[in-house]
Amino acid sequence: MATSQVETVSTSADKAKLAGAVALVIAAIAGFYLLTKQGQVVQWGVLLLGLAAAVVVFVTSEPGKEFVAFGRDSWREVKKVVWPSRKEAIQMTAYVIGFCAVMALFLWLTDKTLEWLFYDVILGWKK
Repeated sequence: MATSQVETVSTSADKAKLAGAVALVIAAIAGFYLLTKQGQVVQWGVLLLGLAAAVVVFVTSEPGKEFVAFGRDSWREVKKVVWPSRKEAIQMTAYVIGFCAVMALFLWLTDKTLEWLFYDVILGWKK
């Protein structure tokens, strides 16, 4: 028996939380620009507090919880990656540069051969 993954439908409470998070971001940015006379400490404080409040509201919603779970899963997968050593990275880089050089030489020789064939042999246009 096959099991299917059930996708949860966003409730109106989740939509309200997302709208509230967006409103908090907009209010934080507006507060940053409206409080220019209060000094930079107040400006940055309002901006950072507003953004932090928006993050808290977002994380309490279902899409926010899914996003956090996705981030955790992604970080777990990144930890599993086996990165090449310095020697391996240098060798692979040298292979790529060597292949590019050989391919460039091949394309240049092909171009010059075709140029000689068409212009000198077939058309007789000596340079």
